[in-house]
Amino acid sequence: MLDVMTADRERLDAGFAGNRLLSTFPQDARALLEPFAERVELGAGDVVLRRGADVDSSLFPFGATMISMLVEIGSGRSVEVASIGREGAVGGIVSCGDAPAFTHSVVLVAGPALRIPMSALESAKKASPFIANIFCRFSDYLLAEVMQSVACSAFHSIEQRAAGWLLTAQDRAGDRIALTQEALAGLLGVQRTSVNAAIGALEEEGLIIGRRGAVEVLDRAGLIARACECYGIVERHFAGIIGPSGSGGSAGCG
Repeated sequence: MLDVMTADRERLDAGFAGNRLLSTFPQDARALLEPFAERVELGAGDVVLRRGADVDSSLFPFGATMISMLVEIGSGRSVEVASIGREGAVGGIVSCGDAPAFTHSVVLVAGPALRIPMSALESAKKASPFIANIFCRFSDYLLAEVMQSVACSAFHSIEQRAAGWLLTAQDRAGDRIALTQEALAGLLGVQRTSVNAAIGALEEEGLIIGRRGAVEVLDRAGLIARACECYGIVERHFAGIIGPSGSGGSAGCG
């Protein structure tokens, strides 16, 4: 029995340490959520949120897990507006109580996550100014990511956008990213032929190599040089408002 409890504790420790949002929590804040946290294994293609459905829990990815937040635009088409990995959470952490989901969220890269019920999260926000504040800051970050994505789509080339997307995916999933070019085209909201050309150009420069059902990053520095500035802007914003330790808890949102 003791071995089981130790194993459960280690599994939760991995989740709290491996998620950049949860890793900022001091012990008293963590104690409010830990009894309700459950480690789950997410599979590629799993739908974790459906537009219009009630949100009853939030997922905090860690490891290589990556979740794509999609907006459906009719005729069976959708486009990615944000992606979440170990830096954040998907669900209702930034809402005021229960609310229906606006996006359709799908697991892009399989892996673990901590799942925490909304009821526990709402109680924790009321009991802890730290938790309320850090979730507010994450809302700021998520809004910034979406706004930067809109600007990027309007002004930057498909090749630049693809390079930036691959860098973000590498940060979360490692050098080898399980993704087809068709899937990447759908995420970027462009034609597959356009993505094929962009990936081909990056391959010719020796920055990446496309394998069957995957893309591997070979030259990160070169890929950063080919990407637009949007990748760095969003990452710096995250570090600025949340940071590695979540210090400065009195800062407001916005």
